[in-house]
Amino acid sequence: MSRARIAALVLAALAAGACGGGKAKQGPKVAESGLPPANPLAVQRMVEGVAAAKDTKDPKARTRAIALFREAIQIDPNLWEARFDLGVVLAGAGDLAHAEEQLKIAAKTAPEREEVAVALAEVRRRRGSNKEAASALDDFVKDHPGALDARTLLVAALRDSGQHDKAIAQAREVLIRKPGDASALAELALCHLGKGERDTAQLLVKQSLDVNAKSAIAHRVQGLVSLAGGDDAAAFQAFSKAAQEDPHDTTSRLNMGAVLLRAGSYAKAAEQYKSALAASPDEPAAQLGLAAALRGESGNKDARLVEEARSLLEKVLERDPHNVAALFNMGLLQAESLKRPAEAKGYFERFLDDAPRDHPSRAEAERQLTGAKNAAAAPAPPPPPPAKGGKG
Repeated sequence: MSRARIAALVLAALAAGACGGGKAKQGPKVAESGLPPANPLAVQRMVEGVAAAKDTKDPKARTRAIALFREAIQIDPNLWEARFDLGVVLAGAGDLAHAEEQLKIAAKTAPEREEVAVALAEVRRRRGSNKEAASALDDFVKDHPGALDARTLLVAALRDSGQHDKAIAQAREVLIRKPGDASALAELALCHLGKGERDTAQLLVKQSLDVNAKSAIAHRVQGLVSLAGGDDAAAFQAFSKAAQEDPHDTTSRLNMGAVLLRAGSYAKAAEQYKSALAASPDEPAAQLGLAAALRGESGNKDARLVEEARSLLEKVLERDPHNVAALFNMGLLQAESLKRPAEAKGYFERFLDDAPRDHPSRAEAERQLTGAKNAAAAPAPPPPPPAKGGKG
């Protein structure tokens, strides 16, 4: 079986499970890459893995799919399609570190495949490595100018890494190739919003919704524009509409949870994060949001809720030890909820080692680290005096 035929089979099967909750699109057909013919047994294991990955009823199906893809790779290390599928399934399970590892190898083996470049960039964005994602996508679109999925994602990666002018230029390139595209207009709106140009962003969102009133991404962007204007109620309504238009996209529920967190409605925020986890059980952003909501709901006094929050953060760090959001939140939980300054110190040090220099929580982490060091070094309080005995 030819490699191009294998790719078509696997991508069609896994289209609904692409990284980041978006809808994957099959990349353009390409010529054979010059690799040796695929091992038939490896292909068979890969196809079995695809079937398992599509099984949404069996709770053990994803584990079986991962094992089958790994077996396929062991048999034929050049079978990039199996590595791609494995990366997508691992990302869906929240194992972003190992997903990136597999997708990097797939990208090296099949550098011409747009779906691999996009999946790898999505994983890097979810891990907070937006500059790395943008750099790789920029190289890809230079070699593949018509790769619109990669270019659209490049807009988001540039925007999230603070490169707004470059993001705007790339968004316009998308619109030249797809005039009036609702998603591209929404992305362009976000770029202008990132520059503080809220009126321009609002105008672009309106254009996007005029093109497609059911565009989930346009409603999400409308929510973000409203949020930037301080209208949390309108933002929540827009995120709600986005979730209604695309029930499989967890981003809107994450945004709704964030609005409720900001309003101090911790129990309601927890409901939104739990809804997101029902759709994507191992989504790190939902686990992080739920942990924050539980901490807020507990008021640092309910040991059961604090323990549940700690468990969620540990799950994230078990899969991705360098997840800076989880490290920062675990440091806060240890310092403020559990009153364990020595443990908090370790998490804040790890955060500062891994977080980019321009991370918005860096200053707070440094302040917390100083406090944790001082608290850990402070002498233990004297024991209470013995109780006085009663009259004999």
